[in-house]
Amino acid sequence: MLKINTQSEWIDRANAVLPAGGFGNFDPGIIIARGEGSRVWDEDGNEYIDYLIGSGPMLLGHGHPEVMEAVLEQLPKGMTFFANNSKGIELAEAIIDAVPCCEQVRFVASGGEADMYAIRLARAYTRRTKILKFEGGYHGMSAEAQMSLAPSRQVNFPQAVPDSAGIPDSVAEQVLVAPFNDLEAVSALLDEHDDVAAIMVEPLQRIVPPEPGYLQGLRDLCNKHQVLLIFDEIVTGFRLAYGGAQEKYGVTPDICTLGKATGGGFPLAALGASAEIMKHFNKAQVGEEGWLMQLGTLSGNPVASVAGLKTLEILRRDGTYDQLRATGAALQQIQVDALTRAGIPHRVVGDETLFDIYFTDAICRDYRSARHDDPQRNVIYNDTLRAQGIFKAPGKLYPSLAVTQADLEQTRLAVNQAVRAICAV
Repeated sequence: MLKINTQSEWIDRANAVLPAGGFGNFDPGIIIARGEGSRVWDEDGNEYIDYLIGSGPMLLGHGHPEVMEAVLEQLPKGMTFFANNSKGIELAEAIIDAVPCCEQVRFVASGGEADMYAIRLARAYTRRTKILKFEGGYHGMSAEAQMSLAPSRQVNFPQAVPDSAGIPDSVAEQVLVAPFNDLEAVSALLDEHDDVAAIMVEPLQRIVPPEPGYLQGLRDLCNKHQVLLIFDEIVTGFRLAYGGAQEKYGVTPDICTLGKATGGGFPLAALGASAEIMKHFNKAQVGEEGWLMQLGTLSGNPVASVAGLKTLEILRRDGTYDQLRATGAALQQIQVDALTRAGIPHRVVGDETLFDIYFTDAICRDYRSARHDDPQRNVIYNDTLRAQGIFKAPGKLYPSLAVTQADLEQTRLAVNQAVRAICAV
């Protein structure tokens, strides 16, 4: 008889072979067995409504039949070639049609890779070295990106604080850190430092939205100081709108990075810019000194490309983003109604397509202000939601197009239970 491992057994096996028992991404205390539509199941058969959706890529839900059909059609034709393929070229064309700043793109396998190359590209183009980023901004796992992502101690701006062991002190000297949503701080730093290659920003920083005029203000400052503006749209690309944050906020960066939904659930990301900037990937145009070497075994592989192409095709259909935003608005209202009735201070922070609750009365405008007055309330809230069949990260909720009215009603019941659990403490 085939032995089926329980979740507890899988956790024991993971602890034996994986540092901290996990892949480094999410709570290792749950082992997901499968996903379908808006739902996932763990290895014990427990069913959840999935508002994590792979940390964003599964915008259409799990196993969308049209994406599956496209992938299954490609598989017998080849899974990867380390050479140009027509599907990757088609996907590049679709991205360029959608994203305002992109005249050309380069593919990589992960968002962190795309962000790393975007930083390197900005330095190659400007021949400057410093990068200005924002405290709390997430840009992958490169040494520069791991500066002041989630600092546990507050230091004076613009000092950069490494969030990881193994990063040389010299990296901090090349990174300036400013508070998000503070144009005066950025302006002062650019006045003081004439060697800044780029400002790198999540246009929606984690879930904290830009204040009106903030992104345009960054654009204007970059123009004034001949600094490149990089939008990290790994999360917001094809989520906030079909053209991403650039479309939603009406501000065009010099370089952007894309990932998550772009690959339809497969490992694929990209960076894009004007042909003038992207020429640094072409040694014949810029010579040895200006050339930025970039390659990757799985970059632009055809399976990920067809999944991305079909995903983008579906997202272009009439009413798609209206549906996504309506779902997100309903999920926000469910939580606001329950918390308001209970008299629990809270704020919805983010966009209808990506948000969460902070248990606070304060305005959440940057890393230091976006926090819970009582963090234990957030723990109770999310633990209870998980126990009631809601699967989400403790600081972010991703709506998907697969969410149904029945899912919303189950979520309402779970939220009411979570609010009661807070009140019972």
